[in-house]
Amino acid sequence: MNEDGKWLKGRLLLDGGDLHGSFFHQAVVLVCEHNVEGAFGLVLNHAVGNKVGEVIVADLPDTLKDAPLFLGGPMQPTALSFLHSDNFIAEANVFQNLNLSHSLDDLVEIGESFSPMKKVKMFAGYAGWSPGQLEVEMKHGSWLTFPASLELIFDTSSEQLWRKIVKSKSGWKNKLLSQMPEDLSWN
Repeated sequence: MNEDGKWLKGRLLLDGGDLHGSFFHQAVVLVCEHNVEGAFGLVLNHAVGNKVGEVIVADLPDTLKDAPLFLGGPMQPTALSFLHSDNFIAEANVFQNLNLSHSLDDLVEIGESFSPMKKVKMFAGYAGWSPGQLEVEMKHGSWLTFPASLELIFDTSSEQLWRKIVKSKSGWKNKLLSQMPEDLSWN
């Protein structure tokens, strides 16, 4: 978004309470790219319920086969994307020490590396916006924004991620929103 001259790359988008009934209900999306051509992101908190090795037929290291697979978005659900972090990634393309890749060969190479600090999160599908679409959604208040961090991406329970972030934002509306039941009929 070109709000104050800034794009949203490297930030989190949170359902602002207006996306009930959609794929993005209580979603936390990491914006991996945002420019005049549109935006690309990955939903961090929609686990598929399968392990990577149950879905991807490839010779992956066991640590990757046993990892949960996330549904990165409604677009191209067979497309593989993954985020990976380590102590130092010289050419990280999302933000410092966080890289996005789509190559199965790169995933195997990362899985076979011996770095004890590496972290990997894998996704099927992605979220995408055409030029100007995300900006319009932001103006309508569909999304809240929040700074992304490696801790939120890799170390926070996906089931609690949206509530934790919304609750931490200032303002009574956000506190109330964080207590909203997943299904409004429960209210």
